Amino acid sequence: MEREAIFEGLKEILTQIKPSKDLSTINENSQLVRDVGLDSLTILLLSLAAENKFGFKFEGTPKFETVGEVIDYVSTHATV
Repeated sequence: MEREAIFEGLKEILTQIKPSKDLSTINENSQLVRDVGLDSLTILLLSLAAENKFGFKFEGTPKFETVGEVIDYVSTHATV
């Protein structure tokens, strides 16, 4: 799966999780906590939604700091 498609899919998920947040400026270097405004609960929601959308299961507890790290993980594990 291409990085751009994964990035767009993650933006869709983040828009659902954080509907009040303007995500038009996020990129692969955006920090999940500082720039996107996620906390431990919303990171869990992101993880569950990403598993459903991209057809994989996280191994262990994901520890991502940036959007790019999530894209890297999904690109190597996605089955959809």
